[in-house]
Amino acid sequence: MILLATLLLHAQTFEQRGFLEVRNNGYFQTAPNDSGLYVGESLLRYEATWRPKPWLKLTSGFDGRFDTHRQFDRDFRLDFEDRRIQRPALALRRFSAQLHKGNWTLELGRQFIRWGKTDLLNPTDRFAPKDFLNVAYSDFMAVPAARLTFEKGNDTIDIVLQARFTPSRGPLLNQRWVSLPSDLDGVRILDQGARYPGGTPAGIRWNHIARGYEYSLMFYEGHNHLPLFEGQLVGFAPTTVAVQRYYPHLRQYGADFAAPLRWFTVKAESAYYTSKTRDTDDFLLYVVQLERLVGEWTFVGGYAGEVVTNATGNQLTFFPDRGLAKAFLGRAAYTIDANRSVAFDTAVRQNGEGFLGRFEYSQTFGQHWRATAQLSVIRGDASDFLGQYRRNSSAALILRYSF
Repeated sequence: MILLATLLLHAQTFEQRGFLEVRNNGYFQTAPNDSGLYVGESLLRYEATWRPKPWLKLTSGFDGRFDTHRQFDRDFRLDFEDRRIQRPALALRRFSAQLHKGNWTLELGRQFIRWGKTDLLNPTDRFAPKDFLNVAYSDFMAVPAARLTFEKGNDTIDIVLQARFTPSRGPLLNQRWVSLPSDLDGVRILDQGARYPGGTPAGIRWNHIARGYEYSLMFYEGHNHLPLFEGQLVGFAPTTVAVQRYYPHLRQYGADFAAPLRWFTVKAESAYYTSKTRDTDDFLLYVVQLERLVGEWTFVGGYAGEVVTNATGNQLTFFPDRGLAKAFLGRAAYTIDANRSVAFDTAVRQNGEGFLGRFEYSQTFGQHWRATAQLSVIRGDASDFLGQYRRNSSAALILRYSF
């Protein structure tokens, strides 16, 4: 009986983990549409993995959230779609089944899909929407999809069909991470929700490992998970404008490259965005970076650029990736010891009109506790993507208990 129980335990591997995190965030200035200086957030995350068969792995993850600033929904029902403008109080973060046989791997369900090789910006990351409630500290979101991967030798082919469109979550209109143009002063803005596209977004990526370098090519057909906006005048005294989000068609061609050299590793990534939707720009977004490890230090520095081939002049957009174009990007991280680390990253506009700097110190205590202190400084001109958030410099203390 003991031998049978041992065999069953090895045959069916179950792993679970999670954490409870409390984030205390303080801002140094009020914003025109947000007088709050403190935001408290709590996150309870539970993740489990079960492998009932050697060829089958089941993965699940759940989030429970609460905050003091009404950025999170107060409706305690389990959210499966992640389409709300607020973060859901209870959410199915991930739920997927992965089947593996020979050179083939198939994953079905809600999952995280990351493409690209660079660390500073990923123009080819089309199946990775983000939560931008806090633009300076965004987080990736999962998508419901079928992902088929074939690996043989030095080549990998990745095919993705997304079952249901998942948008990125933008800043709330009545809070500090939305910076409205000055000509909208005194105008009341009504959020009229979103029009979500149908269809099945699809993409394919081929990656090849050669002798001394690696590269990949990708293609995507679907819709951009970042929105455009339509506004309509609906009232006077006060002037009232109804705003609705919609998600333009997107066809994308991309490539990335990485080569480890003697002194540093070179990485590059680019993607060309084109669309059938009117009032949508066609453009090339690219990033080139150098990475070097020196003892316990990691240094990454590079440049993000943009080439516009068809400009429509539409200003009613929210596109943070393009907001970081024409900027120098960098990151430095140092591991002090097994329990302590520091990191600094920055984005500096090439014309000097925008700056973002973030510093982080993290330390563990025992086996379960971690404390992290963060400081972000944002400066620049109001017309710059980074500069528009110049009132949002902040400091944060994060406490996490892992189990």
